[in-house]
Amino acid sequence: MKEDFLHFLWEYGLFDKSKLVTVTGEMIEILTPGQHNRDAGPDFFNAKIKIGDTLWAGNVEIHMRASDWQRHIHHEDKAYNNVILHVVKENDQPVVRADGQLLPTFIIRYHPQMEARYAALQQSVEWVACGKEAAQVDLFRIKHFLGRLLVERLERKAQQLYDVLDATHNNWHEAFYRLLFRTFGFGVNAVPFELLAKATPFAAIGKQRHSLLQIEALLFGQAGMLASEAKDDYQHALQKEYSFLQTKYSLQPLEAHLWKFLRLRPSNFPTVRVAQLAMLLHRDADLIDKMLAFHTVDDLYNLFDVQASSYWDTHFTFGKISRRMPKTIGAASIQRMIVNLIVPYLFAYGCRQANEALCEKAVELLETLPPEKNHITNAWEQIGVKPGNAFYAQALIQLKTDYCNNKQCLQCGIGINFLQK
Repeated sequence: MKEDFLHFLWEYGLFDKSKLVTVTGEMIEILTPGQHNRDAGPDFFNAKIKIGDTLWAGNVEIHMRASDWQRHIHHEDKAYNNVILHVVKENDQPVVRADGQLLPTFIIRYHPQMEARYAALQQSVEWVACGKEAAQVDLFRIKHFLGRLLVERLERKAQQLYDVLDATHNNWHEAFYRLLFRTFGFGVNAVPFELLAKATPFAAIGKQRHSLLQIEALLFGQAGMLASEAKDDYQHALQKEYSFLQTKYSLQPLEAHLWKFLRLRPSNFPTVRVAQLAMLLHRDADLIDKMLAFHTVDDLYNLFDVQASSYWDTHFTFGKISRRMPKTIGAASIQRMIVNLIVPYLFAYGCRQANEALCEKAVELLETLPPEKNHITNAWEQIGVKPGNAFYAQALIQLKTDYCNNKQCLQCGIGINFLQK
């Protein structure tokens, strides 16, 4: 058993309260258990506990064994002089603080079935430790918890954007440009697309935006996709343009081997995605302004509803003709871009600008979108937890990746409900 389990019992008061006394026989009355501290220092801050006839305000430290106090060198740390109660499972020795005072100790007792439930969760090899129990949790409780998880996910994505801002000297346009590229990688090619954005100056894109051919030449050239011998006139024209632009902007292309084609549907080939991205950058010079000013979700679908240039109607790669199929960005792909690019950008921008309305707009946008379909949301549905929209789908992804995968059951609203039964 881990010490975290004892923290959980203390925080939620899930222990035997029929005999609240210290090891020396003084009566205990817990008025406030304190605020759980997950950083360095005592485990619970600002507790209020009456011991005997004295009301104490201070901190609580919890250990499996009383001797852990000395093992963790708390007896030499003045930061622990404000500890008013030592909570332990096993009292194997008296404990003294750094100021020389004997520390009151309380032995925590609880129902053995609760520990058995916790052990079962930690030892589970199921996709989700609590399995089908998750679908039986009170709907109001689970929705409240998932709402908190969505905010966690948005804050984490916002931090990723802030990291890019730091790297671009607080240039919001440059940061959006890099995240836009990464999003066009749709997971499999996210990293090469991000490298492409870093290798292709945003200013160069802006200066050549008037010419679709030059934008295509910049992107395909920088992607390393024009290094081989031209297979047709279109590729030759791109190579000619890129040769000029490479010299003009002193560019260094990526290695072509970085791009992944294997097991992708041809419509998702990076060549097609680069062509679509080129069209989007050529068509909309004020992409960010339009995104920030949208009124309905249809405005966003229209914003990203682009089609690659006519060459790609009959090609998936250079020089190899295929059946005619206009290379548009599908509705499902646009939705993924809204969820993974626009919503986090709006939320982060709203937070930095202290614009609460923009943050709320980002959350409301998720509530209007259907839930995305992926292996995580599909697996949740199989155990009876069905996200009704993208809001809850994102929250369930956060739950799986940050809580279930790490067996953080004691911080999970569903896991806590399971243990409290």
